[in-house]
Amino acid sequence: MTQVRPGSIDAHAHWTPPGYTQLIEQLGRSGSSAAHNPLMFDLEQRIRWMDERGVQMHLLTLGGTMPWQWASQDVANRLARIVNDAAIEAHMAFPERFVGGISMPMRDPKAALRELDRVAGAPGMRAVHMPNSVEARDYIFEPAYLPIIARCEELGYPLLFHPLDGVENHYGGTERLAGPSFIYNTLGFPFETATTATKFIIHGLLDKFPKLDIVLPHAGGCFPYLAGRIAHSIEKGVTSIELKQPFRDYVRRFHYDTLAYYPETLRFMIELVGAERVVIGTDNYAKMDVQQPNALVEALKLPPADQARILRGNAARLLKL
Repeated sequence: MTQVRPGSIDAHAHWTPPGYTQLIEQLGRSGSSAAHNPLMFDLEQRIRWMDERGVQMHLLTLGGTMPWQWASQDVANRLARIVNDAAIEAHMAFPERFVGGISMPMRDPKAALRELDRVAGAPGMRAVHMPNSVEARDYIFEPAYLPIIARCEELGYPLLFHPLDGVENHYGGTERLAGPSFIYNTLGFPFETATTATKFIIHGLLDKFPKLDIVLPHAGGCFPYLAGRIAHSIEKGVTSIELKQPFRDYVRRFHYDTLAYYPETLRFMIELVGAERVVIGTDNYAKMDVQQPNALVEALKLPPADQARILRGNAARLLKL
């Protein structure tokens, strides 16, 4: 095995294993255009790309085209098995380069839990990956899904959320963010993540599961920048919400990736939540990805210890590497 120099750990990197894409296409679904980018499935080519940019490891997950909103239960079960088995194989072939986020057929909480248990503890499986919502249904807060959250906490697997593509999943309805402007993604995805984070707090799930780790994509969406407004509404008593801890403590319970695009935005987030709560995230190789995974963090000229935490240390701790 070739010697790998220490580099960053990317906790938000997408892939489409060949078996998954083949079944999607057999079902008459084209998937995403990114699925045919060799970097999405050719692991050796992907490693060369990573080496050129100082990235040691990718946490492999599906992207916004996850099939859970349209696939029948049988098909969803098959697709989840294909993705998870491929991630295990990727890790075993390149253990220093790839780990996986477990995919689950989220329409059925019992089926999702069965798949989680099937691969829990398997080589390279280090997290759980799921959509924020499905067709405007914030399913994860329904009682039937609580056993999945409890099991993830028990296993020590962080939850990785990612919004779904597709008009039926557009935040705010099927028309408001539709059209060629791509704002279903650039606006809708950040709104989606802010909603997920806020509901974890106000539903009391961060109190119920004190050891649970959650990684918010896209630099937390707009949640870090609206957190003060949400907190103020609670403090003013304009809601019926009662919290057991200060709101800022809940904000710091989450981890956030670095996909903020502007250095000023990333600096604000780091100052708000602390360098120990931030991990590298790139969206590679989807439409909104970045070509230099470490550049935004390095541009901030942070203290060396903080930079090391964000580039590698925090993700290594979260993923128990």
